[in-house]
Amino acid sequence: MPIVAEAFTHVIGVDTHAAKHAYAIVDAATGGLVAERTFPTSQAGIARAITWIRRRGGARIAVAVEGSGSYGAQLTRALQREGLPVFEVRPPGRGSRARDGKTDQFDAIAAARAILHADLHRLATPRAEGVRAALHVLAAARRALKQESNRAKQQLIALLRTHPLGIDARESIANTTVDQVAAWRPRKDDTVELAFAREEAIRLARRIIPIRAEMAANERHLRDLVAQLVPTVLELPGVGPVSAATILDTYSHPGRIHSADAFARMAGAAPLPVQSGKSGHHRLNRGQNRALNEALYVIVKHRLMNDPDTIAYAARRTSQGKGAKDIQRILKRYVARAIFRHLETAMA
Repeated sequence: MPIVAEAFTHVIGVDTHAAKHAYAIVDAATGGLVAERTFPTSQAGIARAITWIRRRGGARIAVAVEGSGSYGAQLTRALQREGLPVFEVRPPGRGSRARDGKTDQFDAIAAARAILHADLHRLATPRAEGVRAALHVLAAARRALKQESNRAKQQLIALLRTHPLGIDARESIANTTVDQVAAWRPRKDDTVELAFAREEAIRLARRIIPIRAEMAANERHLRDLVAQLVPTVLELPGVGPVSAATILDTYSHPGRIHSADAFARMAGAAPLPVQSGKSGHHRLNRGQNRALNEALYVIVKHRLMNDPDTIAYAARRTSQGKGAKDIQRILKRYVARAIFRHLETAMA
């Protein structure tokens, strides 16, 4: 398979920010810097940048963009509309920044050089537009709503545990308890401390309830979008609309991620070797895409409780001496690869 340096004459690296993007044109054959510029992120600035790229970059050019799904999203869409090949790149690691310094131009050059010797068919491409872009928006909104709900609920639990308000909060509280607290009224016989604790508990409960409604509406929208893209994924054991949306948000379209193994690595589900002396085993990978990793965790937990084949597999591996975390690691990798292959077939 060809590498980037063989397929293109120049690679443009882009370090993206809120107000301006830094661009660097690198000779694909030598890795040498040809030109560098900074342009604003406005529509006019992006148009000027594309004109500059075409004028200075030659006929066969590729663009490596940091943050193609965030600060660089509008630029990425504009580049794709122009028919320019765009690839996603990760920011430089801390080690390289400690060694080489940190400027926007350095990062743009590093983005271009990062893909020069990469297999052309193994590079990730940006997410597709349309329904997939809408799914990305809703998936991000879902995570934000969940974080807001969790924060409010944790604060409410802390109040109920530290003040005698008549609620047993030794365990996590149910929605019915939140509704009960939201219906409270001030009490004349409360001390000053209890009065303000009760008032704050009521405020938190009444904040949680509308978030819960927003999350329910969000889930309905996610289900609709997933059904438009690939409805069969919802038929897989343990895959609900939220998990499916997270998976599809990462996968986006065939060709974006080159293999099932790469998808598992992106999810943090690929095993990491842990060896020292005569001992050796594998452990969970706690890096990579945490939202995708959480979706796999939810699917695996559901299968361990409800899917007969998964339950039987876990029992067999337990009898062989495998621990719960090892079994979970194996199952997450299996689920990641199985879902990837399902998507490759269903969306071909």
